[in-house]
Amino acid sequence: MQPFIGELVGTMLLILLGDGVVAGVLLKNSKSENAGWMVITTAWALAVTMGIYVAGPLSNAHLNPAVTLALAATGQFAADKVPMYIGAQMLGAIMGSCLVYLHYLPHWAKTEDQALKLAVFCTAPAERHTVGNFISEFIGTFVLMLGLGAIGSTEFAAGVNPLAVGGLIAVIGLSLGGSTGYAINPARDLGPRIAHAILPIPGKGGSDWGYAWIPVVAPILGGICGAAFFKTFLSLH
Repeated sequence: MQPFIGELVGTMLLILLGDGVVAGVLLKNSKSENAGWMVITTAWALAVTMGIYVAGPLSNAHLNPAVTLALAATGQFAADKVPMYIGAQMLGAIMGSCLVYLHYLPHWAKTEDQALKLAVFCTAPAERHTVGNFISEFIGTFVLMLGLGAIGSTEFAAGVNPLAVGGLIAVIGLSLGGSTGYAINPARDLGPRIAHAILPIPGKGGSDWGYAWIPVVAPILGGICGAAFFKTFLSLH
C-alpha cells in the first residue's frame, strides 16, 4: 500500500498547491489576484518539488501517468504496477482539486467569468488549434522525460534531486507553457476537470470535454517518446 499512498498523497499535494496558485491569481477578491504567469509557474515548480519530497520515499514519486507509462514502456518500471499508480494519481488529483474548491469557497460566486473558473482546474489553449495544441503538449512532455532522465543519471547531494526536477518544471512552464498551459500530465488535467464537472461551483459552465483528450493523449505519447529517446541515445547504462 505504500506506493499507492505515496502517489495518492503526492499528487493530491501537487494539485492542491498547483491549482491553488491558479485560483489565487484568477479568482476575484483573492489577495494574489492578477499576480501573473511568473507566480503561477514558480508555484507549480515548487508544488512538484514538494510532491516529490512527500511521495519519493514511498513510490519514487511518478505523480504523472505519462511518467509511469513511459517508464513501463521502456522497461524501467513493472507493467503490473501501472494500474495502481495511475489509479492513485487520478484519485489524488481529484482530491487535490476538491480541496482547492473548498479553500477558495467564497470566491467562486464572486468570479463571473466561467473560463477563469475552469482554468483553475485544468488547461486550455491560448489559441485553439488541434494539431498545434497536440504538438505543444507532446514536446513539453518529451522534454520532461528527457530532463528526468538526465536528472536521474546525475549524482546529487542527498535531498537535492527534487529541487532539480522543480527547476525542470519551471523552465518548461516559462519556455513552453504559454501555448497550452503545459499540462504535461494527464492526471493533472483530467482529474481536476472531472472535479470541475461534479463540484457545485456557482455559474461554472461546461468543462470543455472537446479539448480534454489532448492533455491526456499528447503527454502519454510525448512521454514515451522522450523516455525512449533518452534510453536509446543519451543513457550511459
